[in-house]
Formats: sequence, structure tokens, C-alpha cells
Amino acid sequence: QVQLVESGGGLVQAGGSLRLSCAASGGTFGTSNIGWFRQAPGKEREFVAAIAWTGTTTTYADSVKGRFTISRDNAKNTVYLQMNSLEPEDSDVYSCAVGGAHLPPTRLSQGYAYWGQGTQVTISS
Repeated sequence: QVQLVESGGGLVQAGGSLRLSCAASGGTFGTSNIGWFRQAPGKEREFVAAIAWTGTTTTYADSVKGRFTISRDNAKNTVYLQMNSLEPEDSDVYSCAVGGAHLPPTRLSQGYAYWGQGTQVTISS
């Protein structure tokens, strides 16, 4: 079973940047797609970005395209989410999740079996 631990969240001003990390242990990280999702209290979980196990296929939500970049280092069992030009609307709990190996990676949360606990991102205006 895969275990995921997110880090890198925090409080930054609008226009700032953060880099989130998702470290995995166990399972088959190197042959699994990884997704980032975010969720605010009382709201549905929202897809942010995903990267295929190959590292060459990525997909982004329209709301973050051009501002966020997802990448992975399979040697370190880690996926990153570089977030630039942050906006107050980006404030949420961000979670990473492990999915299958189909291409392109799905945007649906149902396609991901294992989830981390999440890291809080707060953007002040």
C-alpha cells in the first residue's frame, strides 16, 4: 500500500509562489500516475493537476494552467507542484493521490486510490 505525505504549504501573499511536495513510500510509485487536488471546507474536491507515470504527460485545470507546474522525480519517489502567481482563490487544502497507469491521467478523483492527508495553502490579498 502506498503512503503519501504532502509538504510545502503555508501562508503567502497574492502574487507569491509555493512549491508543494508529495513523497511516496511503498507501492509502485514509479509506474503510477499522480494527481493533485484541492478542497475547501464545505466544497467538493477539485482537480488541480496530474502527471503520468512516464513524466511526459501532464494535465491541468483551466484555473491553474500557466501558473502551476507539476513534475516528478521517480528516483526520489516525489511529485512536485510549483505554484506561481498565487491568488486568494487558490487557498485550499492540497492533497496528492496515486492513480493507475492509463494515459492521459484522469482528472476524476475516483481514478485515484491512495491519498495523502493534505497540506494547507493560504493566500492573503
